[in-house]
Amino acid sequence: MKAIQIKDAGILEVVDVEKPEMADDEVLLKINFVGFCGSDLNTFRGLNPMVQLPIIPGHEIGATIAAVGKDVPQTLKPGMVVTVNPYTNCGKCASCRAGQPNACEHNQTLGVQRNGAMKEYISLPWQKIIPAEGITPRDCAMIEPMSVGFHAVNRGQVSEKDTVVVFGCGMIGMGAIVAASLRGATVIAVDIDDEKLGIAKSVGAAYGVNSMNEDLHERLLALTDGFGPSVCIEAVGNPHTYRSAIEEVSFAGRVVYIGYAKADIAFTTKLFVQKELTIRGSRNAMPTDFEAVIERLKGGFDVSPFISEVVEPEDAFRAMTDWNSNPGKVFRILVKL
Repeated sequence: MKAIQIKDAGILEVVDVEKPEMADDEVLLKINFVGFCGSDLNTFRGLNPMVQLPIIPGHEIGATIAAVGKDVPQTLKPGMVVTVNPYTNCGKCASCRAGQPNACEHNQTLGVQRNGAMKEYISLPWQKIIPAEGITPRDCAMIEPMSVGFHAVNRGQVSEKDTVVVFGCGMIGMGAIVAASLRGATVIAVDIDDEKLGIAKSVGAAYGVNSMNEDLHERLLALTDGFGPSVCIEAVGNPHTYRSAIEEVSFAGRVVYIGYAKADIAFTTKLFVQKELTIRGSRNAMPTDFEAVIERLKGGFDVSPFISEVVEPEDAFRAMTDWNSNPGKVFRILVKL
């Protein structure tokens, strides 16, 4: 069967691999759409330390059940449209024991620590299959990336009383903007691209701030009556925005980090204590986050603005090369299998 493989830095090819065999407790999926995410771009660049090449990427999945093993619950049936929880959890580490399997110490995400779903078929444990009745397979591929932003909003304990700044209007940041606005919070999107800020306002942000052209600090004070935002969510992974989140959040505020910074960062640590901040990391997503996104999509939310391009496998190398050349202009590239 056909698969896409990143063989080495800058080398992505369509290859032929064996069709998987299905175990008794597994579900065989016919993959319809898979998204390329930022981790796949870093893998293509040879900059993802969690990946051993060659690897089949892909963990943002829209699929149809092709067959089920004999030990699979009857709630999962051939023909159902589904997405996938692409993470593993050991059940024994501190995170798992604390009820946070999304942050499992030994997690292996599809397409990162193990071969992913960018192929015609994949067989997975039934517990990882998430039904998505009423959602198209294309839109199902957008559920996982949006759920990561939803999870960050949960981590920030966002409510209607909050003013939330989201740094970065990429796909993950957009998920956080949607989730925070659904909770009734006032959302301020921060980016350096006016087009992305426009989309952010169309999906829930009350304000957009281009930090390249405006004084971020003065603008945030003006929008928050001089207090600063009560929650800052960092979805860039840049040292500058990491520090800005700490500097701009209000006294007694909450800071949530989703992005991975690629270098060590020096902080003015007195602000941690002086403001008595709550600082949290946010990793992957919980089943409840997937469910919340699915309900939003069932309610008619249109993910089309987040889909930059849909390509056939044979055009995936060109699409990835274009993204590598101009990363700021891409939300999600979907591969149609």
